[in-house]
Amino acid sequence: MKDNWKITTMVVGVLVGALTGAGAAMLMIKRSETTDSAPKVSANQGLQVGLSVLGLLRMISGFGGD
Repeated sequence: MKDNWKITTMVVGVLVGALTGAGAAMLMIKRSETTDSAPKVSANQGLQVGLSVLGLLRMISGFGGD
């Protein structure tokens, strides 16, 4: 049972990631409904989001470090 924390951490991470993704999709849907157009993400916006996610992951990986 020493590895139980690994499973719990993985499950919580998956759930948080799924809820975050669903929330982002809902925000995009709401914004596209107000403008009556399909959501469009430019390459620049995609790059900004990707770099932000990488920065967040880097910050999370530093938790608990010395």
